Amino acid sequence: MAKLVKLNFTPGIHRESTQYAEEGNWYDTDHVRFRDGRPENLRGYVKKSSTVLTGTARDLITWADNSTFKRASFGTEAKLYEFNGDTVFDITPIRGKTSTGDNTLAIVTIDGTNNGFSTAAGSVRVSVSASSHGAETGDFVAFTSATTIGGAIDLGNRTYQVSVLNSNSFSFDASVTASSTETGVGTATANFYLHTGTSVAIQGLGWGAGVYNAGVSSTGKRAFNEAATSSAIIFRNTQWTIDNWGEDIVACRREGRIYNWDTSQGPTTRAALISASPSVNNYVIVSPNDRHLIALGSTEFATGTFNSMLVRWSDQNNFDNFTPSISSTSGENVLADGSEIVGATRSRSAINIWTDNAMWLMQFVGPPFTFKFQQMGTNCGMVGPHAGIDYAGRSVWMGEDNFFLFDGQLQVLDCTVKKYVFDRLNRSQTDKIYAGINSEFKEIIWLYASSGQNECDSYVIFNPDDNYWTYGSAVWTTYESQETYDNTITTGVSGTESFLFDNEPVSIFTADGEPISFFIESAYFDIDDGDELMFMDRMIPDFDINDGIVTIEIASQEFPVNSEIIKGPFDVTKTTQKVDFRARGRQAKVKVSANSAGTSWRFGSLRMAMQPDGRR
Repeated sequence: MAKLVKLNFTPGIHRESTQYAEEGNWYDTDHVRFRDGRPENLRGYVKKSSTVLTGTARDLITWADNSTFKRASFGTEAKLYEFNGDTVFDITPIRGKTSTGDNTLAIVTIDGTNNGFSTAAGSVRVSVSASSHGAETGDFVAFTSATTIGGAIDLGNRTYQVSVLNSNSFSFDASVTASSTETGVGTATANFYLHTGTSVAIQGLGWGAGVYNAGVSSTGKRAFNEAATSSAIIFRNTQWTIDNWGEDIVACRREGRIYNWDTSQGPTTRAALISASPSVNNYVIVSPNDRHLIALGSTEFATGTFNSMLVRWSDQNNFDNFTPSISSTSGENVLADGSEIVGATRSRSAINIWTDNAMWLMQFVGPPFTFKFQQMGTNCGMVGPHAGIDYAGRSVWMGEDNFFLFDGQLQVLDCTVKKYVFDRLNRSQTDKIYAGINSEFKEIIWLYASSGQNECDSYVIFNPDDNYWTYGSAVWTTYESQETYDNTITTGVSGTESFLFDNEPVSIFTADGEPISFFIESAYFDIDDGDELMFMDRMIPDFDINDGIVTIEIASQEFPVNSEIIKGPFDVTKTTQKVDFRARGRQAKVKVSANSAGTSWRFGSLRMAMQPDGRR
């Protein structure tokens, strides 16, 4: 008679070695976390708004205004949004008219004489003459005070995405068909919004990408007209950083100006340029206690030259003054050890700043210096602008090849899935890595794009309190803790479209109504270190299951190089007492999975009837 043996596995996923070498551990998973040491499936998500987002969100914040009204703001390569109630509002700023740093608003008057609209009966296409419009194909424009054109086209109450014909004309598709043909008629004010950016970082290949002959060809010797097959030149995707200024927000699109959105002006008001802000900035953050607006990677005050290692800040309580003087606390400082400032987070007593190689603390000390800067570590840079987060006064971040923690001392985290994560990381899309917190489960999560993927399709989770790691597949691109809303808030993809999601509500175990696949698989186990074969014929599952079904599979083999013999899958419900089967092998593993909408389960333990079955 085979003896029942209790199989208990160490919490977390352990995948730094082979599946046989990790005996006693869980080895592979998707959509599973550990709570109190036991695996359970992640809850699901539902759309928080039905509004389809234009573009893919790269930063997300939530907050409550002075009236305790809950809000969220997020930015894509095309738009800046604000969410409140159940409605998403477009608050994208009007852009500078020409080059970066030009404060002139991109507002063009169409008077029907020098500039005008042209339509063709039966077509939605509208052509516009607009002198020096400065738009680029893919940009958005909205019209105010517009007359009806083409007999039926009312241009109000929406934005249009344009195709540029030349520097003095562009076209777009209206929402209705023109009933008449007209040329150069109508009046309106055209408001052009920030240039639409790019969603995907692109490797610079071919002639003209960087210095002459940059990159490598398939032959190793690149001819004059031969495209490169690899290059260190990366054209970066569009990034936003958004932060609170009291109940309002400040926002910056990388390599652009800084904007403010005033909550009191209402959701139909667009974010406005902070005219005193530096002309080019990569990142913004607010120092909350002393209330300074801080730009990271910015233009120097004296020269107006962009410096990727410059920290520049406004006057206290006044983002309309970035001019250093004896009467203001505005100032700037150039960091060392790195080629650019990558990102920052707030901790309890300082702003944590990362270059691509080092970590710095920025602490308020008051006049005359305002801030003190102290380098806390080197060879510990952050891999992307949103790859770090503060968790209970500890800074945790993802570097190029390691995870780090700073709690007064710099530590390299012992990650049990490090090789798995970094081996499959798409190095050209690391700017999209996004760190978030799930405070309900005390988890830090990183979203990232895996090899061959241009968008975040994977996650890795670290629980610093219980010290375990797990990973899986993801549809999210940003992730915000439940400090404002009842659940975590995310942006992500459903089908081919982007939405704002309510993440992991209680009792929701679907992906916006669709089934979610969950599984967890153990490493191999054996008897007497594999000295003998084993025979298995029964298992007693221990699960906390709702009304759904969980399946169990047993895979066995005689040697690691042999093909597996799989028994199952066996259905397990909340009333299942035992599962009978027959399996032999020198080593075996267990896989638990579910793929039905609404199923929730938590694994307790597993007892399996096992006995030696000889040496052959």
